[in-house]
Amino acid sequence: MAHIFNDDNFEKEVLKSDIPVLVDFFAEWCGPCKMMAPSIDELAKEYEGKWKIGKLDVDQAPKTAEAYGIQSIPTIAFFKDGQVVDKSIGFQAKEKIKAKLV
Repeated sequence: MAHIFNDDNFEKEVLKSDIPVLVDFFAEWCGPCKMMAPSIDELAKEYEGKWKIGKLDVDQAPKTAEAYGIQSIPTIAFFKDGQVVDKSIGFQAKEKIKAKLV
């Protein structure tokens, strides 16, 4: 199961993580986000211990979404050492996401 990130735990869980982090910025009402959700959960299991993979609901965590300039969802951001190193906007197939988990 994917981690749940929010305004309160983002710094600790994402920015100060000792392993790379994938954050899926999503919203409950977003169709493409719902289509991508199973892939995110599967990747979270597959990469456990190597990557921390989780979701952040932009409606529930507006401060964090705004801080990272999230204007379109779904957006996937890849963090290493507290910095965004890559970003994908729009629906992404599982294999395309997996290719970036290096």
